[in-house]
Amino acid sequence: MAELDSPPGFAHFVSLRLPPSRGRHLWTGGAGSTVSHEQAVVGGVRGLLRLEGAVVLVAALAAYAQFGAGWGVFALWLLVPDLSLLGYLAGPRVGAALYNAAHSYLGAVALLALGVLAAMPWAVAGGLIWCVHIGMDRALGYGLKYASGFGITHLGRIGRADPW
Repeated sequence: MAELDSPPGFAHFVSLRLPPSRGRHLWTGGAGSTVSHEQAVVGGVRGLLRLEGAVVLVAALAAYAQFGAGWGVFALWLLVPDLSLLGYLAGPRVGAALYNAAHSYLGAVALLALGVLAAMPWAVAGGLIWCVHIGMDRALGYGLKYASGFGITHLGRIGRADPW
């Protein structure tokens, strides 16, 4: 019988839950895991990953403009991946899993490839819009979430520092 506290099976795979570290500086989370400052990217690597997100944003936006699906559709669907934030209502582990599933390039590129290979214009448009959204988030510094809490990402901590 599964534990009552355990999230759905995909949550273990998709959330970036790390084992506790033995460092001095740890970010503790309500889910029981800790992430050390050494496990988040910093400096030039962080800048490179943000620049990579900006390149994806510009390339997908240019491809969408050439595709000609209409800017009303674009505006309507641009923020749909952020509905995954509702997963945080079920706790940080489930929230991180849903957020990471919606903000990984895996789904966006798979939808784009499906659209190209199967000649489905709606899938091409959806995949491009999804890539624009992810690229925009990464360029702004919003990375994939750890199960420790919403503000702890693979690109570093986001939000205000804890005053305590």
